[in-house]
Amino acid sequence: MNIKVCPKCEAKWMDGQLFWSTGKEGCPHDLAGLVCNDYGDERCINPVKGSDSGQTWEQRREFLDSIDGNN
Repeated sequence: MNIKVCPKCEAKWMDGQLFWSTGKEGCPHDLAGLVCNDYGDERCINPVKGSDSGQTWEQRREFLDSIDGNN
């Protein structure tokens, strides 16, 4: 088993699959949109850093506002 840990944010990949700290499989594009693109630096190991196809905090806020009726 190959395990990689990002020295910047401590994201973990096992055999190429990203896992959230909860143990659930994650999408590296979401990690890019939520963390890497804004806070990553040269230490970031996310292979899709710079991708804009994942979720962002703005999208999550809009979703929460829509279910709460605050849109």
